[in-house]
Amino acid sequence: MNAVLEVCAGCIESVSAARRGGAYRVELCSGLDEGGVTPSAGFVRAALEEPGIYKHVLVRPRGGDFLYTAREQQVICRDIETLRQMGVDGIVVGALTSEGEIDMEAMKQFMMASEGIPVTFHRAFDMCRNPERALEQIIELGCSRLLTSGLSSTAEAGIAKLRSLNEQAAGRMVIMPGCGVNAQNAAKIIAETGVREIHASARLRVESSMTFRNVGVEMGKAGADEYSRMMTSESVVRAIVQQLSLIHISEPTRRSYIS
Repeated sequence: MNAVLEVCAGCIESVSAARRGGAYRVELCSGLDEGGVTPSAGFVRAALEEPGIYKHVLVRPRGGDFLYTAREQQVICRDIETLRQMGVDGIVVGALTSEGEIDMEAMKQFMMASEGIPVTFHRAFDMCRNPERALEQIIELGCSRLLTSGLSSTAEAGIAKLRSLNEQAAGRMVIMPGCGVNAQNAAKIIAETGVREIHASARLRVESSMTFRNVGVEMGKAGADEYSRMMTSESVVRAIVQQLSLIHISEPTRRSYIS
């Protein structure tokens, strides 16, 4: 079997590009420049109409850290319930305590709200105090997979830790490397860590089609280019998929794939 590629998609055009490029799954999110936040209901509904690709959705009410107040946790639960009712294939979520431990009480609420659909614990893991203990807690919660860079700046830099985490997981959950994954390193990361799934943004900068431009006005961050944006590239996705197709991976022995 081939390795599975998940692509994070921040707009409906990116979902289509990921599908055409051969991605198995998309992670729907907005605000990728701040690490991703919960996307709009309209975006999710449009993505659900896109055939031939699984859709998981990031639930993160804001940027910044992963320490959530009781009210923020309530928002997360409501978003998860809404998304589940909409028919998404999976949820991507995570929470930490102020001490850098997995927030088990918050996560139990999120798992209950998910009502059995697959849950990915996201890169909040990369900010935790003790990754080995955290991994066991995430497995105990019943999460289907863990998205992580191996607590490094990129997944390639975190290969050694990713391999160790995958060995510790021992088929009890999917370890999915992400951050800085591209066509040049995806196969290497898969081969050297022993994982079966990988996560990439696969984005390129796209110029705006606007002909009239008021270049003196900025809508957000000072110095930002308001007339270009990063979008998933079909060609970049296809290049990663082609590299992954060259690697044969044996069937998992303990836990089958979950959409």
